[in-house]
Amino acid sequence: MDIRKCRRLKNPQRVKKSVYGVVDDTQTQSPVHTPSQQISKDTREDVEKEILFLNTQLDRHCMKMSKVAETLMSYTEQYLDYDPFVTVPDPANPWISDDVTFWELEASKDPSQQRVKKWGFSLDEALKDPVGREQFLKFLESEFSSENLLFWLAVQDLKCRPLQEVAARAQEIWQEFLAEGAPNAINLDSHSYERTSQNLKDPGRYSFEDAQDHIYKLMKSDSYPRFLRSNAYQDLLLARKKVSLNLKSLSAARNESE
Repeated sequence: MDIRKCRRLKNPQRVKKSVYGVVDDTQTQSPVHTPSQQISKDTREDVEKEILFLNTQLDRHCMKMSKVAETLMSYTEQYLDYDPFVTVPDPANPWISDDVTFWELEASKDPSQQRVKKWGFSLDEALKDPVGREQFLKFLESEFSSENLLFWLAVQDLKCRPLQEVAARAQEIWQEFLAEGAPNAINLDSHSYERTSQNLKDPGRYSFEDAQDHIYKLMKSDSYPRFLRSNAYQDLLLARKKVSLNLKSLSAARNESE
């Protein structure tokens, strides 16, 4: 006699179940039925306690104040050199001083050392600056991966187009970046692709919002950090630093001569 048969003889009331949780039809005995306990209703005191608890939770902060203060201090310290109310701008404001270094920098069309340094704060700062976008695009073209930034810029341009041009421009963006065999195909997840294809049935300025957000996150986590580590960015930052020092010395010499 095997072990299983011995157990069945000792406990005949035991219900046998299959691997799928279905009761075996060969077992004639039914499990003992236990009456369900009656659920008691909440009293007025219980409801009042729950309301008091929920009101207390509304007044609580989702984040610790220490973390909020730390983030605020970090942001303030990072942008300290760019706040003219706290730090004297360099070069000085030509409208309230006799220093013309600012006009010379603007005439040269080259970014200052402060502008180049600011690109390293975040991807938003690099994309807001026209020269930063240009340098980032050049870097991506050198790596043959410029399609993500081109798509992001195209969607930004779509949002500023007149309404009568939106539908045609949306189809052009789809054919260039998302259609089968597109010349500048981008890599999208299935969810963003399906949402975008559904939005294009009634195209609008924000039809590519999901796709643009996905591409932005890809650039932020991959290509943007590589751009900051690249020789192109580091060399430009060093070159503008030398130019800034030369302009400072020139400005100081002018002030002494006056």
